[in-house]
Amino acid sequence: MTGISDVRFFNDLFANYRLRFVRFANTYVRDLVVAEDITMEAFMVYWENRENLPPDSNIPAYVLTIIKNRCLNHIQHNEVRYKAYNNIQSNVVWETQMRIMTLEACNPEQLFSFEVEKIVNDTLSTLPERTFEVFRLSRYENRSHKEIAAELNITTKGVEFHITKALSLLRERLKDYMTFIMTLLSA
Repeated sequence: MTGISDVRFFNDLFANYRLRFVRFANTYVRDLVVAEDITMEAFMVYWENRENLPPDSNIPAYVLTIIKNRCLNHIQHNEVRYKAYNNIQSNVVWETQMRIMTLEACNPEQLFSFEVEKIVNDTLSTLPERTFEVFRLSRYENRSHKEIAAELNITTKGVEFHITKALSLLRERLKDYMTFIMTLLSA
């Protein structure tokens, strides 16, 4: 077969089998556009290789074999993509679950209380000895200004001065936490 007879044979083959081949491919690839593309590619492969085929070849079976192989390639390619996608999704799900768990376990009050406690301790350790002692007696032992003044042999104005000095330094060092502390105290 050469020339016009090749074209006639091809046109008859195309007219008689195209829809069947598309349906066959679509059964497996589940995408009509892809099935049509695969079928058209198979017809083109046949056309390009027609002269190399033995004369007694079953041409519809040859074209269908090409379609079968292209469908297999398409499905296997999709399988690899789906596995990769599922792997990525699994990682995203795992990461999301980890973020949820760590956020649920996060206790801002505890985090801030550790930080605030460290800042308070560091600040108090930098105070002059007398200021620290006045502040400790006032805030940790709940002594009155009069009691502190009597114990340390200073005036009540001196007690107020040392407490004001300590509180001023603490306010300065804790300024970034004041909004949070105020929120906690008002809750």
